[in-house]
Amino acid sequence: MLSFCSPQSRREFLRVGGLALGGLSLSQLMSQAGSSITGDTRPITSKSVVFLFLHGGPSQIETFDPKMTAPDNIRSATGETKTVLPGITFGGTFPKLAARADRFSVVRSFVTGDGNHDIKPVMSKDSGLANLGSAYASVAGANNPLTGLPTNLALFPQSVEPTAQPMQKDFGNFLATGPFGASTTPFVPGASGASQKNLTLNMTQSQLADRRTLLAQFDQAQSSLDRMHDDGELESTREKAFSMLLRGTAEAFDLRQEHPQTVQRYDTEPLYDISKINKKWNNHKFYADNARTLGKLLLLARRLVERGAGFITISTNFVWDMHADDNNATMTEGMGYMAPGLDHAVSAFLDDLRDRGLDDQVLFVMCGEMGRTPKINKNGGRDHWGNLAPLLMAGGGYQHGAVIGTSDREAGTPTSEPIRIKNLLSSITHTLFDVGKLRVTRGVSRELLAMADAEPIGLK
Repeated sequence: MLSFCSPQSRREFLRVGGLALGGLSLSQLMSQAGSSITGDTRPITSKSVVFLFLHGGPSQIETFDPKMTAPDNIRSATGETKTVLPGITFGGTFPKLAARADRFSVVRSFVTGDGNHDIKPVMSKDSGLANLGSAYASVAGANNPLTGLPTNLALFPQSVEPTAQPMQKDFGNFLATGPFGASTTPFVPGASGASQKNLTLNMTQSQLADRRTLLAQFDQAQSSLDRMHDDGELESTREKAFSMLLRGTAEAFDLRQEHPQTVQRYDTEPLYDISKINKKWNNHKFYADNARTLGKLLLLARRLVERGAGFITISTNFVWDMHADDNNATMTEGMGYMAPGLDHAVSAFLDDLRDRGLDDQVLFVMCGEMGRTPKINKNGGRDHWGNLAPLLMAGGGYQHGAVIGTSDREAGTPTSEPIRIKNLLSSITHTLFDVGKLRVTRGVSRELLAMADAEPIGLK
């Protein structure tokens, strides 16, 4: 359960963050009731991005390019499963995604560029050394002006389970803001995120003054309406104003607000007997955290985009590095720990977006920092590989049900034009922004404009 929902944390969030409405006055706030955020002059669309980062580097072969005609030491160690797309198969541990393959696109020619452990699809020189969400928040603002919800968030296991391991920081800073400034730092709910500290540190004195002014304006409105002897209207106005302030903030982070059947629909923990995760692997606690939290993190992401968040990064820590060494499991054992939860949670997320009419409004992206070697090593694992990696994209108003690009017979290199991180970032940028308006908007950073310059991935 969210540590954020303790009474003190909730009060502090509402006190400091719930009024984070970009300096709107009461009259401005009331005049925008019922209006769409896309009705303002900023060059943003009404769409959001949820980026599930599979830290450690998942295998392209055991996920979406199984190569079952290759020799034993190359082809998928987990077999294959037929998808709803004729002639297309996925790795054998993804039956639910295979049944939904007509609703997303997989890329078989995605090249991340090297086999280094980092978070380069999320934060690299291509993104101005900043979290992608910070680039978005630099234009959209730190908070949604109608709900007060942060526009840029990062969700980690402790965001939904306080006893989970803190995020490792050895391989990259998910909270880096680069040239976009501290005010665009991703908001991180949960024990490891120091949520209230994030909000407080990112708030200037002028912003605090704006919030104090907004509170004072409630009192001014009350005095004016009292003089008009219109107490009924006063209550209606106050209720409406406070409703807008609270809508999308503390309530959005509370999974207890969801119907139990919806929570159950997402929950990945029942898929595992966590006590049987082999403790010989140093990463066994991360495997357990992933099992306990992945589904809930995606459910929380759905709640947040539904209430105005623009960019959400999700990671369950360093769990996809399957060398079969002291730290990491073999391919078959590791996929047994990781694939059922991923298959279940992502399928639930895609179904939920569709059922709520959000699938065109939310672009879902899933990849890691690299892929794995075509050949299985002597211990039954695969090593680092930067020449090919899996990539899945869904929603965003694009047509799906496609396999983009091709790889060689060993799934080691592309045989079609490589799709690189810069192409992925361009697709995200073109989803979140009206790029034509972005280019003529004063104050937009050159780093963000550069992200829009590359050719987007061929989604239609």
